[in-house]
Amino acid sequence: MCGIVGYIGNREVVPILIDGLKKLEYRGYDSAGIAVLCNNKINVIKCKGRLKNLEDKINCYMAEHCGNEGNGNNNPLNGKIGIGHTRWATHGEPNDINSHPHTSTSGKIAVVHNGIIENYMKLKESLIQKGFVFSSETDTEVIAQLIEYYYKGDLLEAVLDALKQLEGSYAMAVISREWPDRFIVARKGSSLIIGLGEGENFIASDIPAILSHTRNAYLLEDDEVAVIKKDSVTVCDYLGNMINKEIFRIEWDVSSAEKSGYEHFMIKEICEEPDALKNTINPRLRNGSIMAEADNFHISKEELENIGKIYIVACGTAYHAGVVGKYIIEKLTRIPVEVDIASEFRYRDPIIKPGDIAIIISQSGETIDTLYALREAKKRGAKVISIVNVVGSTIARESDEVLYTWAGPEIAVASTKAYNTQLALLYLIALDLALKKGTIDHKTAEEIISELKRVPDYLTYVISNRGELQKFAAGHYNAKSVFFIGRGLDYAVAMEASLKLKEISYIHSEAYAGGELKHGTIALIEEGTLVVAIAIQDALKEKIISNIKEVKARGAVVLAITRECEAEEVAKVADVVISIPDIQPMLAPLVAITPLQLLAYYMAVQKGCDVDKPRNLAKSVTVE
Repeated sequence: MCGIVGYIGNREVVPILIDGLKKLEYRGYDSAGIAVLCNNKINVIKCKGRLKNLEDKINCYMAEHCGNEGNGNNNPLNGKIGIGHTRWATHGEPNDINSHPHTSTSGKIAVVHNGIIENYMKLKESLIQKGFVFSSETDTEVIAQLIEYYYKGDLLEAVLDALKQLEGSYAMAVISREWPDRFIVARKGSSLIIGLGEGENFIASDIPAILSHTRNAYLLEDDEVAVIKKDSVTVCDYLGNMINKEIFRIEWDVSSAEKSGYEHFMIKEICEEPDALKNTINPRLRNGSIMAEADNFHISKEELENIGKIYIVACGTAYHAGVVGKYIIEKLTRIPVEVDIASEFRYRDPIIKPGDIAIIISQSGETIDTLYALREAKKRGAKVISIVNVVGSTIARESDEVLYTWAGPEIAVASTKAYNTQLALLYLIALDLALKKGTIDHKTAEEIISELKRVPDYLTYVISNRGELQKFAAGHYNAKSVFFIGRGLDYAVAMEASLKLKEISYIHSEAYAGGELKHGTIALIEEGTLVVAIAIQDALKEKIISNIKEVKARGAVVLAITRECEAEEVAKVADVVISIPDIQPMLAPLVAITPLQLLAYYMAVQKGCDVDKPRNLAKSVTVE
């Protein structure tokens, strides 16, 4: 989950590294550091905590070595090549010593790394016996020491020899004081891109870090190694065989990765949900067709006949989108659907038959558990369809077919607009399959599509009228526990709402199916307990109203989310009612989640939490 950046060219390297790390800090912020090669010496500055701590340390370092000017030939950071890292800790506590970059015993080699080296202890013991001295508790330091052990004058050869000994996952960058004209990168299981400039080149874990410098990139695949100079990039496999790479063109708008006047990325991204949905839905609904014009999405009637089951596999927020997808696909197509947490999927020996479909959902397209689940599904004969936001990501490249959400960059760690767009694509998949299978007629499909097209306007209304949610949050942000309840699709929404709140506010929260209250959960309700009830499904309205009465009888404070047409009735039992437009209940998750995202946001702001970068979390989970 760590972030990696690197640069080689004619410009001063430190500002470029720092700017890149700022764009990647959402991947981890336990520590940060840089290594700059200057005057045949690798100068490393790193420290625990947020990137601001590193900037302060760099400023002090430069003042100490260069005076107030901070420039000139005496500046040990005045290099044109360097690597940087922002850390989400796995091996070793977050402290200065365990921060990256890590150097070899002699200082000849410096490495930054994202991933986990599973056999690092065995390698470390062997290297210690050979006289190498370790200073950190990390698995990454082993890489630097191992490269030095194999180094006989050829850096690439040493890296390739070291890679053959490593077990686990990694994206890494290596510099050597003996090779000031290049650095080497390698990838296995963790994302890494090479930004291609003119007389300069870049590396990064994610696109935002290079977006202001170049739109052309190489996307490294697993088991590929690249030698990067300022005017050339060569890629090879682990045996040294050269690989020809195609240039990938990045189409993202630079401004979409900036706050653009908003206090936080999260509120900006919530406010972008209407446009994100338009971008995701509209191109797929042209000329009376669904999907065909915007995607290479082709599931024939013959293929449909051979589908025994559809598997939806994802993690976190994407998993909750998958739960909604199960309801909708089963309702419209009558095909059985299983939803799996990706980290559990491949370990439960799933019963997949040739002809089955696996729908893989990931915002980043790099989530390691989801990627491994994809590979497991393919190995067992499933056709893999991925729903991802990042074009060219590993999951997208390894899928049989891919549907992009077109949500634009999502920088806040807590996912918002990506969730809404993932839901939209699941609805479109369900409609497409149902029409082909004949389980719904065209009139029914047109009614659903017509309502789907109105969702962006519904969201605009909700976002524009968020003042009441802000007011409610101001009065309840000190809640010790919050319980979300719902039934059917509303329960699926409750699961995601609960996750949002706990992610960014650190308030304990849980989601429960309303019918489960009496099976133990109601014992947790006491005077003043905050309960959020989602009451949108017509067929279950009376039952959720009964649930509200049950918790109210035991002293709970109830916030209810419902449609405008039901607001008056629900207000008779709830303390506060937030209404959304009168959307079809089946499509309600697309709109009902947004006021709950806003509630989580305002609760976290009231508590003074770091909304965009909640503690212990990172945006893209690239380690198991």
